Amino acid sequence: MDCLKDPVNDRQVKTLKPPPHRPLAKNLMFPDKLKNKPDWKLLKDHLQKEGRIAKEELFKLVADCNKLLKNEGNVLYLQDPLTVVGDIHGQYYDLLKLLEPKVGGNPETTKYLFLGDFVDRGSYSIEVVILLYAIKINYPNTVYFLRGNHECRQLTAFFNFKDECLYKYDQETYEMLMDSFDLFPLSCIINSKFIAVHGGISPDLKSIEDLKKLDRYHEPPRSGLFCDILWSDPVDQDQGNLDGQWKGNEVRGCSWFFGNEASNKFLQKNNLISIIRAHEAQLDGYKMHRWNGGQDFPVVITIFSAPNYCDVYNNRGAVIKFENNTLNIQQFQYTPHPYLLPNFMDIFTWSIPFVAEKITEMLYNLIQAGDQGDDDDDVKQEDIEQFKILTQQNKQFNKQQSTSSTGTGKSTEKLKNKLKFVATMMKMQKTLREQSESIMKLKGACPDKRLPKGILSAGKTAITDALADFNIAKTADIVNEKMPSQAQIPQQSVSIKKPSNTVQNKKK
Repeated sequence: MDCLKDPVNDRQVKTLKPPPHRPLAKNLMFPDKLKNKPDWKLLKDHLQKEGRIAKEELFKLVADCNKLLKNEGNVLYLQDPLTVVGDIHGQYYDLLKLLEPKVGGNPETTKYLFLGDFVDRGSYSIEVVILLYAIKINYPNTVYFLRGNHECRQLTAFFNFKDECLYKYDQETYEMLMDSFDLFPLSCIINSKFIAVHGGISPDLKSIEDLKKLDRYHEPPRSGLFCDILWSDPVDQDQGNLDGQWKGNEVRGCSWFFGNEASNKFLQKNNLISIIRAHEAQLDGYKMHRWNGGQDFPVVITIFSAPNYCDVYNNRGAVIKFENNTLNIQQFQYTPHPYLLPNFMDIFTWSIPFVAEKITEMLYNLIQAGDQGDDDDDVKQEDIEQFKILTQQNKQFNKQQSTSSTGTGKSTEKLKNKLKFVATMMKMQKTLREQSESIMKLKGACPDKRLPKGILSAGKTAITDALADFNIAKTADIVNEKMPSQAQIPQQSVSIKKPSNTVQNKKK
């Protein structure tokens, strides 16, 4: 595809190629009319250059993939060799790294299982979905998806995937993709010994048959087995100890924490040896929960495949590679991506803090011009007190003009107080403007638009430190790990929309 032209030769960064001028042509995206499969390699390169595809082609791509997804059961059964991938969260350029032969493996020759959370938080979720759907259509028997907790209407409306759909396409596209996510399988049995889910196990999960009986073709509920396998977490304790088998998950605002007792009971009953899941950011991209002792096989393995999560975590990404009944972890680093303004905002909205700072500065200068006795930017309290003393002395010296002098003194004092207030406001706006980009990075495009308490008042150093530390970033971001309440979700997105009748009636 032709790139954008530069007729007046004013492109500032000549070494960076401009994006494609138009959406990828249909005859290029689907070159073989008989096979009717997308050219995923061309599509991969086109999206990497920040290209788009037309809405018509996107709908066709999703419809073709839906035919494959709805014919898969709630529980998949796979054998190695196999690469297992954790959360991606819209980090398209890291996905490209993951698909390289030296990391996850070439999709042409590698079997893949993705554990969900393809969308939200990152700015390229649609590109992630497009590429993975195209690969799935080309290799339906070697590429598989599981549903994550972010593949739902509640979270995509609360976070940024819905905004991304509206920015790049429209509401119809968003609803179409939500219907497609309703078709994703829920779990996978690997080598007859491992169970893979997005989140974890549930008090309602006694056997694999319980998963097969679920009606998955709808929005996940806020409690119960369907919710738990997407939302639950292993307890963060070295021995996996809990008071009882289950504990309410206050971090998520729903579901449960599970420990060693609940895990081993489920695994033994179902003749399995380990739970493989995603759902949690990890500094090294993975975590082995060796609750049975250091020499035993981990009871739970967490895998996370979004390096430098939200552009602030400074973590590695990782995948699990099964081969010949052995399990290996392959780590990989963050890949730089093109810069986008936070929350897909336009240049005018982005410039408001700069304009506000300049307007405040103008106001400050106007008020300062009315004060002939003080040229400093900062009005010291001792100067104000000294001015009051002089005004009082002036009133005593000339009683005949006391009324006039008092009026002048009060007016001047008001002027100085206004000057002091505007000067303070100007400094605050300057700080906010200078740190706004760091703040947005720290929040990872946070939906509630609020920083952790105390981080802003602590100043630039605290913000910089938070950006540089995984644990601080994770602590600051923990509020976003909760399931949003109904009141927090935009009302137009609360309603649950089911796919077509042919899908609703097909239960696995």
